[in-house]
Amino acid sequence: MRIAIFTDTFAPDVNGVARTLKRFTDYLDKIGYEYRVFAPESTSESLFSSHIHRFTSLPFFLYPECRLALPNMLHVKAELQRFKPDLIHVATPFNIGLCGLHYAKKLNIPIVGSYHTDFDQYLKYYDLQFLSKVLWKYMHWFHKPLRKIFVPSIETLDQLKRKGFANLRIWGRGVDCALFHPNYSQQHIRDKYQIKEKFILTYVGRLAPEKDIETLMNVSLHLPSELNKHIHWIIVGDGPSKEEMMTNAPENMTFAGYLSGESLAEIYSSSDLFVFPSPTETFGNVVLEALASGTPAICANSGGVKNIIKDGITGILCEPQNSNQFQNAIIHLLSNHILRKHMSAEARKYALSQTWNSIFDELLKEYKDAISENDQIRYA
Repeated sequence: MRIAIFTDTFAPDVNGVARTLKRFTDYLDKIGYEYRVFAPESTSESLFSSHIHRFTSLPFFLYPECRLALPNMLHVKAELQRFKPDLIHVATPFNIGLCGLHYAKKLNIPIVGSYHTDFDQYLKYYDLQFLSKVLWKYMHWFHKPLRKIFVPSIETLDQLKRKGFANLRIWGRGVDCALFHPNYSQQHIRDKYQIKEKFILTYVGRLAPEKDIETLMNVSLHLPSELNKHIHWIIVGDGPSKEEMMTNAPENMTFAGYLSGESLAEIYSSSDLFVFPSPTETFGNVVLEALASGTPAICANSGGVKNIIKDGITGILCEPQNSNQFQNAIIHLLSNHILRKHMSAEARKYALSQTWNSIFDELLKEYKDAISENDQIRYA
């Protein structure tokens, strides 16, 4: 099978979409499937490959990590005609995605797509709710020709069903349990960040309004002083809100910047709790990474996250933007060592069942169904 992937974000970008697609192309390399990726140039280090075609781009105002590319249409057409893909997968609905949609129609290539980001939820955090109706109209137009629309969670599938979308399929997410595990040395992290407090609480993710970092900061600033003096926060990530967060941060909060690999895995593993108030996740990769590390998670009861967390078993789900509920959950778990240890074991057990290989195997089966469906239509 030859696969062409059109995406407005790809490695080494540091968001969930880019990381998932890079893991997928690594899997395709491993099993010997041919592919081409059409993606914007990256703002960070160059990632050159004969399989990857890059185009000049500008940052998208709602999500700077997702870039608006200016694809060379003649170059794309020529490459598709050379490569002769069996299937086109459009992963984002912006310029590169539109380019893929255009040539799928023009060259009669079966097309599927994926819905990764709930931009409608983002609008309210930027006071742009008035664009919601236009956004959904565009989303319907963009996704209508797709033979299958892959979504990362049941919650997102149900949301899109309510909005009138069809041909929806679950494309879940896995986690690398060999990298993310509970057995790293906590002392190394304590020494590295000079942490003397008893408990370590962690947030990992983009530092931006749509992640509801306002609730995160409220929680960190208003925990009871008797407990707070025993807590140290580690904030992993970067984004437009970082400077303001650092200005208002309590003394017991460390900003570690963007981390990956073992540096990130060590922090998850060394943490007593993972706190993630974002209500806008279609899945929540960082939550699954925390669970794989044996770290119970306290999260917003919203979006794809609520399909990952088993409330009271692997973590606690709180009403979105309800700082009091998040504070109470932290107090409850930090004061109950036995419950926390039980949740840790259950979290790891759940993560071990979420393997990337099985998830990608299922995706390829869906691809084959889409190609077969196209052949049936062609020869009907």
